[in-house]
Amino acid sequence: MWSDFTEYIIKYYSQSPSIVEVAVGHFLQVGCNLKDHLKVDIIMTDIKPYHDWIILDDIRQPDLKIYKDAGLIYSIRPPEELHPYLEKISKKTGADLIIKPLSTDSIQTGGKMDLVNYKKAVFYKKSFK
Repeated sequence: MWSDFTEYIIKYYSQSPSIVEVAVGHFLQVGCNLKDHLKVDIIMTDIKPYHDWIILDDIRQPDLKIYKDAGLIYSIRPPEELHPYLEKISKKTGADLIIKPLSTDSIQTGGKMDLVNYKKAVFYKKSFK
């Protein structure tokens, strides 16, 4: 499933100036695979970064410089209370938003997000362009 999720991002966002993953936590598989396959800037953020290449950022009070050129902002299994903040920064920057929730979570954004089934990957997407 993660290879399908990564494939989707590669297929549709390979021409983006940058791609930002929010709330990385300890799951680096997707971000690292994107770094290996794309020539765009892959930025990973977290409120408690545990690795040197994860940038400290709190999506509730984001550093806009991190997100300004992003064609895509995505988050894998973010807590539901962060969903509105993800939507807000995506809308502000004009970047597409992908949220890959836990299977038991619902999407808690103010606007409607489209359900995407790409091979074995299932996630929600909203475009602000």
